[in-house]
Amino acid sequence: MSDDHRQSDPRLVRLLGRVELTELRQRLRRHYERYGVKARGALRLANLTSTEREALALLSGTPPSSSRSIRLDVELIDASLRDAGLAASLRNALELLDGPIVNHKALRDARQQRWVRVVGNDRWHPLLRDWLQIQTARRLLTRLSRGDPDTGEQLLLRASAVLLPLPATGVTRSQLAADILGDAHALDNRQPTATLVLSALRHSAPQDGTDKVKVRARNIWARAGVLVNELARPALCLNLPLPLEVAHSTPGTPRYFSLRDLLRSQIEWPVVGRTVYVCENPNVVAIAADRLAERCAPLICTDGMPAAAQRTLLTQISQAGARLLYHGDFDWPGIRIANFVMRTWQAQPWRLGEMDYEAALKRSGITRRDLRGAVVPASWDPRVTLAMKTRGFALDEEAVVEPMLQDLAERSAK
Repeated sequence: MSDDHRQSDPRLVRLLGRVELTELRQRLRRHYERYGVKARGALRLANLTSTEREALALLSGTPPSSSRSIRLDVELIDASLRDAGLAASLRNALELLDGPIVNHKALRDARQQRWVRVVGNDRWHPLLRDWLQIQTARRLLTRLSRGDPDTGEQLLLRASAVLLPLPATGVTRSQLAADILGDAHALDNRQPTATLVLSALRHSAPQDGTDKVKVRARNIWARAGVLVNELARPALCLNLPLPLEVAHSTPGTPRYFSLRDLLRSQIEWPVVGRTVYVCENPNVVAIAADRLAERCAPLICTDGMPAAAQRTLLTQISQAGARLLYHGDFDWPGIRIANFVMRTWQAQPWRLGEMDYEAALKRSGITRRDLRGAVVPASWDPRVTLAMKTRGFALDEEAVVEPMLQDLAERSAK
């Protein structure tokens, strides 16, 4: 017998506190847990045992029923318990026998109100406040905090503190985490605070047609001036004009710019009104360096879909006033990359027309491969898509390198 039972009237224990009535008591408690103070009136109970039916009959002062389902008049039982001096009510009796009943509905309501106050707090960084307006943001916050509004509040406080000094100028993510949060790994991938910060930054990003959910975390951090793996996959270029304060490489020699270089140096690119060519594959840069060397026009390589360093370089060059011309592979992934580059940096197509594709197919010595995968419409010219579908062949960028080299040489001579 529990301590609660020893403190209860022995008659109440015999009436409702026996072990064989444990399941019945639990069912009655759940009724109060669910409805709280509104748990009045009638209660229907099904699949009752004969022992349970007998106990309920004694509680209500009515003859035992042979039916396995009965309609229980809670107010009648309350009155019966008070008249017998056993308890103030059925709820009181259940608490005397098995401890306090938690009003889950009241707890849910209170927690919901607490969440409303947390989400609507004006203390949060503006990017967080804007992000929290969408339903998916609130669901993510609830999940990260495991449903606890106090934990959610702490996460938002930490995320606001991280966002406050952004955009930065080439600070590493680990340093930012150590300085703001006291833990160099607090902003690592999948850490709750990092997830909130990235979500707010992603939500605030300019619309460029990219699926925001799929943008890599490293690229989002880079856009905010935060370095993650700053030496990985640097941006390759050739003969890109450099300001005097930046160490020059030998003309005609390919050069790499790491994300660290681009974000920490704040380079003032002297490219106003200049045409800068952009290609997809590093082999094109190598061929241009071998064939044209210092005579080659400025050339940047995206190395496939641009990563953080490539995106940062293209953004800086574009914002500095350069005119970008882009070329890539004649396959569906290449078309997707071309669409992205043209849309994001307002680049113009370079040797990417229908006639360029047809001419490349006819050129001798070109290795063709079957065009595979889902069709990607070319945003700059639907005739390109139609020609590729009709011919059924994919062409690597190197297949049109000769006319590309001619353009690069002519532009550099002007």
